[in-house]
Amino acid sequence: MNSLLELHSVTRSYGSRAVLKDVSFGVRGGRITGFVGSNGAGKTTTMRIILGVLAPDSGEVTLDGKPLAVEQRARFGYMPEERGLYPKMKLAEQLVYLGRLHGMTAAAAKQSTDALLERLTLTERANDLVEALSLGNQQRAQIAAALVHEPDVLVLDEPFSGLDPIAVESVLAVLKDRAATGVPVLFSSHQLDIVERLCDDLVVIADGGIRASGSREQLRADHSSDRFELQVAGDLGWLRAEPGVEVLEFDGGYAVFDASVDVAQAVLAKAIAASSVLRFAPKQPSLAQIFKEVIK
Repeated sequence: MNSLLELHSVTRSYGSRAVLKDVSFGVRGGRITGFVGSNGAGKTTTMRIILGVLAPDSGEVTLDGKPLAVEQRARFGYMPEERGLYPKMKLAEQLVYLGRLHGMTAAAAKQSTDALLERLTLTERANDLVEALSLGNQQRAQIAAALVHEPDVLVLDEPFSGLDPIAVESVLAVLKDRAATGVPVLFSSHQLDIVERLCDDLVVIADGGIRASGSREQLRADHSSDRFELQVAGDLGWLRAEPGVEVLEFDGGYAVFDASVDVAQAVLAKAIAASSVLRFAPKQPSLAQIFKEVIK
């Protein structure tokens, strides 16, 4: 069964400064949700409220429709942006220790540790001190620490920071496997290209409020209605002079432009009359373009 983590009208202020303003969104089990926003937008405060480290001024966080209790939050996995492992402790020893703190038997904690080290290609570093690991390996070790007790909810702050493309793929595979068991997975990132490629759902926060949320495909569709892609066998030099058309990209016979649906249809008719049309379709924006649009 897929779980559902939800925030309901959460607000939080520090003195007179409102940090979160009526924040509501859901994180569905079985899917990976990307949480994006500029520095100071409210991402870390939101995550800390989910975890119970901070209390909201109003609103609540629920799991499967029920308010979170301490026992449930103990089953969460959290990776902070700042590395929090013991630097003088051996990697495998530390992961087993963390598993035991979450109530696992010694055998179960060791089994989980061994499996994660293998999946994250850290087996050869099992007996290294954490402080002796490279920054990329420390990042993977931090992810392993969040996963070792097989949590019911995963909240990860910048998990892909400092990882090379191969490491990103290995971490993603582990997160997808965990999500496939019905676990809600929420991660924040400044790397919009990675978020766009990896996540199933998106939540965009700016100035303490949610500006957009939904599936990656739905958000792209919602923001692609006035942008079109046109490619012809000839030349599109005439397109710039068309009333109601704003050309965004141009390369001879290829263009991306903004226009109303009626104007775009008129452009298509003119292109068909002038040359062979190779492609005409709504142009789905990138996450970076959607992000810029919704935080204006």
